[in-house]
Amino acid sequence: VALYKSVPTRLLSRAWGRLNQVELPTWLRKPVYSLYIWTFGVNMEEAAVEDLHHYRNLSEFFRRKLKPQARPVCCLHSVISPSDGKILNFGQVKNCEVEQVKGVTYSLESFLGPRICPEELRFSQAPPRNSFQQQLVTKEGNELYHCVIYLAPGDYHCFHSPTDWRVSHRRHFPGSLMSVNPGVARWIKELFCHNERVVLTGDWKHGFFSLTAVGATNVGSIRIYFDQDLHTNSPRYSKGSYNDFSFISNNNKEGIPMRKGEHLGEFNLGSTIVLIFEAPKDFKFHLKPGQKIRFGEALGSL
Repeated sequence: VALYKSVPTRLLSRAWGRLNQVELPTWLRKPVYSLYIWTFGVNMEEAAVEDLHHYRNLSEFFRRKLKPQARPVCCLHSVISPSDGKILNFGQVKNCEVEQVKGVTYSLESFLGPRICPEELRFSQAPPRNSFQQQLVTKEGNELYHCVIYLAPGDYHCFHSPTDWRVSHRRHFPGSLMSVNPGVARWIKELFCHNERVVLTGDWKHGFFSLTAVGATNVGSIRIYFDQDLHTNSPRYSKGSYNDFSFISNNNKEGIPMRKGEHLGEFNLGSTIVLIFEAPKDFKFHLKPGQKIRFGEALGSL
């Protein structure tokens, strides 16, 4: 583990990113993309543009858009999957620990960072609590829930809003870029806390809501569409720190409103999305561990 952690994954990912931007000759595009499609099981029939010659480089191919009808958004459930992927874990957060895969946990506070000042967020005032987990729960009788979705290299790489909510704050951790493959996640404790990630926090109708995009090897680029100031895997940011940005201002006291299913951001290649949110005790997930899920399908509801 120590040897793997010493690998310069950020530098390698920046090099891979530059390689992805190189424009391929038209004659080379179809054989290169066809090999990728065959290796990772990509379904190009869902792509908005099926013609492989259209994609000038690997980066454009990774970030391909889908046909509008390819991913219908479930209207019956309050929380949908923000992306395609595999469900690694879900359930209630207990003892300030979250499972990245079954039996391997990480600290909730290490993952999200120190709590943001409640004056910056539109959370209701809750009585003082002892643990970090209790501080996030803003309404009496609510619980904190989590869901982890792993995006494989062949998956659709854009992610969307999982519910109707307001994004108040962004926190960027410039950490490592180790693989988040489930096999590696079982091997390295607190992997998600080591890796580069972008934490979006805000509130929905039941209180606290957060979506975290976790980077991985060759996924140095995490893009949030409404956040032009965000620059991930940049050499100017050192590991072990974090950068905060508030979307609450004198001119914008509401933050960034997001509708369920609305485009939110994108990865290059594949990675992981972690949802951590507050909901009443009767919230139920409609999931099975290890199942494949697609953007727009139900995660859970009341």
